Amino acid sequence: MPYGNVFSKKYRDLRNLAGVLVKDCHRYEEALSDTDEGYLALCNRDERLEVAPNGKGYRCVWNWTSDLHAPKCLPRLGKRLMKRALENHPICRATIPQNQSDDPDISFIIGHRGIDRLPNLLVTLESIAGQKDARFECIVIEQSETELIRNRLPSWVRYIHTLLPDENMPYCRAWAFNVGAKAALGQTLVLHDNDMMVPFDYAKEISERVNEGYEAINLKRFIFYLSQGHSVEVVSNHRLIEQRAPEVIVQNLEAGGSVAINRDSFFRLGGFDESFVGWGGEDNEFWERVQTLKTWPYGYLPIVHLWHAPQSGKLQHGRSTISLYETRSAIPAAERVAELTARNPGNLHAPFGR
Repeated sequence: MPYGNVFSKKYRDLRNLAGVLVKDCHRYEEALSDTDEGYLALCNRDERLEVAPNGKGYRCVWNWTSDLHAPKCLPRLGKRLMKRALENHPICRATIPQNQSDDPDISFIIGHRGIDRLPNLLVTLESIAGQKDARFECIVIEQSETELIRNRLPSWVRYIHTLLPDENMPYCRAWAFNVGAKAALGQTLVLHDNDMMVPFDYAKEISERVNEGYEAINLKRFIFYLSQGHSVEVVSNHRLIEQRAPEVIVQNLEAGGSVAINRDSFFRLGGFDESFVGWGGEDNEFWERVQTLKTWPYGYLPIVHLWHAPQSGKLQHGRSTISLYETRSAIPAAERVAELTARNPGNLHAPFGR
């Protein structure tokens, strides 16, 4: 890096740190010292939150995700925020669920491909097994040419294999969720990624919002992204998550990562759009249609994201899924719903159009 660029970066870093020390530290100290959950109201200076009708949780009043700025400049703030959030809502890892049920209320659905992310998946499953005060099941859909993980999964997890119609077909998250939704026994689906650890009360809190009449629910407030080394420690050594600062703290992850939805409502919307093959776009398009339902968008629970290498195509400039999202988003939601319901999503043999 040229000397001028190095100097410019150091100057920006010092200026950002000074801004955080003057304008943000007192906000964080006050929020983290609150005996209630005042830390949930932390956001960047130029952002605005809307409080839930019952005072439990916040909705981000801006488009797309954002990272908390202050913890990037001063990592100890992120470490304290994560520690406080996980004290209130701990992640409890277990090998077998206490509330395993043949008649579940909630079905966790996780799509998966490859061996590289298997350690993350297994830890994610441990956090789901640690759920308390909820009846649930978990379904893992492996999308591959051969069955690679069936015998590596815990016995309590239901396994579905979907053979690739084309060996070169990229991962299709939409297809995995649609297949899982058809197999689900629960009336509430949790559409969950294979790299996200959830607190012990996640399923319980979803059930409470369901009982209040909400059809779609997003409870994520802060998503704590761990570094590669931190993730390795958590996965392999069962080290405490709070021992290091998170790499990034993400807000406003509306459709991505983990959302809950009534099973009947999911199919009335047409499920996920299986035209999205490859990384990105399918969750945003789906969430637009979800807005036609009675939705709870107020986050108050933490989620911990385990590190993995970027998915193939994620960093590709001008990738096709972005163009597809823009095209699909321009169509009124009602028209998309009519089109997608006619496709009969979740065919075991191939996604729509393949």
